[in-house]
Amino acid sequence: MLGTFQSIFKIEELRKRIFYTLGLLIVYRIGGHIPTPGIDASVLQSFFAGSQNTLVSMWDMFAGGAFQKATIFAMGIMPYISASIIIQLLGAVVPYIQKLQKEGEEGRRKITQYTRYGTVLIASLQAWGTATYLMSIQNADGISAVILDKWTFVPLTVLTFTCGTIFIMWLGEQITERGIGNGISLIIFIGIIARFPQAVVEETQAIFAGTRSIFVEVIMIAMMLLVIAAVIVVTRGQRRIPVQYPKKIVGRRVYGGQTTHLPLSVNSAGVIPIIFAQSIMFAPATVAQLFPTVEWMNNLVGYWLQPGGLFYSIIYGLIIIFFAYFYTALTFNPIDLADNMRKNGGFIPGIRPGKRTAEYIEKILTRITLPGAFFFACIAILPWVLIARFNVNYFFGGTGLLIVVGVALDTLQQIESHLLMRHYDGFMKKGRIRGRSN
Repeated sequence: MLGTFQSIFKIEELRKRIFYTLGLLIVYRIGGHIPTPGIDASVLQSFFAGSQNTLVSMWDMFAGGAFQKATIFAMGIMPYISASIIIQLLGAVVPYIQKLQKEGEEGRRKITQYTRYGTVLIASLQAWGTATYLMSIQNADGISAVILDKWTFVPLTVLTFTCGTIFIMWLGEQITERGIGNGISLIIFIGIIARFPQAVVEETQAIFAGTRSIFVEVIMIAMMLLVIAAVIVVTRGQRRIPVQYPKKIVGRRVYGGQTTHLPLSVNSAGVIPIIFAQSIMFAPATVAQLFPTVEWMNNLVGYWLQPGGLFYSIIYGLIIIFFAYFYTALTFNPIDLADNMRKNGGFIPGIRPGKRTAEYIEKILTRITLPGAFFFACIAILPWVLIARFNVNYFFGGTGLLIVVGVALDTLQQIESHLLMRHYDGFMKKGRIRGRSN
């Protein structure tokens, strides 16, 4: 393993990509500590002191701790993710978007541009709602968290938060293009990881204060390790479909005639369904902030959509399963795969090439996606029961662990690919880290 890390820094391109990624992530973390003008940080801190394991803490987790501090990056990357969801959903019903998705690089650029426009719109709306919400915050002494008047604070905050989200979006795109790993996922990843030292300190203080027993803490750590192991196993799980290619005689040489396999991942969508589901679950809270006087909306967010509740858990789980199928269908086309196999003379034993092969692959993909999606939905939901029972820090929740483990595996897989491409040993000598798209 030590030799592998040494090999990473021997490859100039890979070394530059890693340092570039680390540099931009440091910039992101620095921006997460720059306060928004017009905010009394002490009042805000006292107000959010008791908001652990709530919808606010979930939102704050995806913003890397910037939401509860009301920094310039308080909106985080969620508006961009919401815009991406909307564009992808429109691609299933709007012919123009469908056409762009099939136009290759040029179509991808236009879709990216539309996603950026949507990000600005959504970020502006969320910033307006958040500014209104911040103005309503007071501490126990009745002191407001906002020290500016409404007509100065709201426009300034909307501009600040929106620009912060646009800058984060740019950072993510630059990491994806010039760095290593998926930029958007890494930004969420580093925001969650940044909470780890604070979570350890809080748990340690709870043990010494006598509010948490060592026995319960050991159980929670053991469960966290089991979740990590289970996520790795399921993420790397594959269903291999045998594929045969006939021999070809060209001149005096014989080509082909090999038997290989088509690897179908149990979790082709990765952590994307969880991130998308979280974005959807944040939508009602955003609307409630925009219309704080609407009683039924506040009741919906405060009671029915309270994390850990039965209704919230059911909706959250169903959305995860839905996006697992949706994103898999979006990124994996059995018809194109079957056509490519037929053009190269490949076939699945016992299955006729063409349409029957596509139907067979789609049938298997549908079957193996369900247990993977159900597993991730359970991992994301069940920790809320433990949180409600033992009042554990939210860092140890399933959603955070799923994202951290999934993004880490994806990034390691990209580094592994760079190493193997240049004939270096990867992280695993007896088995390779397989990407989800394989």
